[in-house]
Amino acid sequence: MNSNVKKALEEAINQYAAIEGAEGQSFIDGLLPVFAMEANFMDKVEAFDAVVDDNPKFDELREVLFDLLMINFFTSDVNRLEADYLDSKEWEGIEEETIDRGTELLNLLLYINECNDEQLKPGLEDFLKEFLLVEEDEFQDEFHIYEDIISNQQLAESSVEDICLNAKILNLGEEMEALFVPFMAFFHQPNGGEQIVKDLIKFSNNKAFDAAVYSLIAKFNKTK
Repeated sequence: MNSNVKKALEEAINQYAAIEGAEGQSFIDGLLPVFAMEANFMDKVEAFDAVVDDNPKFDELREVLFDLLMINFFTSDVNRLEADYLDSKEWEGIEEETIDRGTELLNLLLYINECNDEQLKPGLEDFLKEFLLVEEDEFQDEFHIYEDIISNQQLAESSVEDICLNAKILNLGEEMEALFVPFMAFFHQPNGGEQIVKDLIKFSNNKAFDAAVYSLIAKFNKTK
């Protein structure tokens, strides 16, 4: 299992549990073996969903944790598979079967992983223009998905309070509605920190989710 994924998983669940007054360790203990098991990806998905089903208090985190399961597959599981596995018919079938799973968080995690590999500091403009290529004609689907982020980039330079206040009044699109605050908070402060989490708890409309997802992203960004 990818060590950054493990830390991000634990951080997100513990943060969510603390805010919701829930017990998170048994959920963590149930998920870690699923992430670490050497099995077909769809078998892991089935096992993953079973653990989440058994822990309904954390169902809100299901799809962002699915993104972690996916990034773990890309960064760990593929190492034991054939070199061209991601170009295989089998993987193509898995992509079709899971097309409605996960969130746009996966793109951000892939970007962070690339930044860490290249020893670069994540930046919002770089994420949008160089990773997602939102200015290129052939990537207009990404432009529309991230339009809320693109048109409000200045918020990443402001404060968590401003980010949360604007999230309440903006007419956010479906793909970014839940992720707008944690995405912006991450690019505001990529390295995490207790104050950011405190501000999210104070100002966010969805305190537990936003604090948990921000903590997940920031922890995944830490390579040490």
